[in-house]
Amino acid sequence: MTFSFSILTILTIVTAAFAIYDGATRLRGKRHNSILAIAELVFAILMLLSVFVVLPAPFTILLFSLLLEVILVALLIFRGTRRAGIAPATVIALVLNAIVLLISAGWLHIPGLI
Repeated sequence: MTFSFSILTILTIVTAAFAIYDGATRLRGKRHNSILAIAELVFAILMLLSVFVVLPAPFTILLFSLLLEVILVALLIFRGTRRAGIAPATVIALVLNAIVLLISAGWLHIPGLI
């Protein structure tokens, strides 16, 4: 059995990994937005799971990427009590997730990506 990973698959895995890392650090810290951090962790894990496991029809990478994008934007708006500014992992996950969202929706075509 062989596995072939496309750049989109690798990009989705990296995006989910950054979101999981950001959600875990938000839960560990004292930023007072733990509901958003739990939602970020849940959607990032489901997005990572949907790469490797076939889920029922409405639960696709597009849906989980869209929900994760909304959560990441909400986390940037309600940044908590951190004084240093925004977390770099949130911004990286937001940008990578926007690329995954646009590609999976079919609105962005990069030659040689898929």
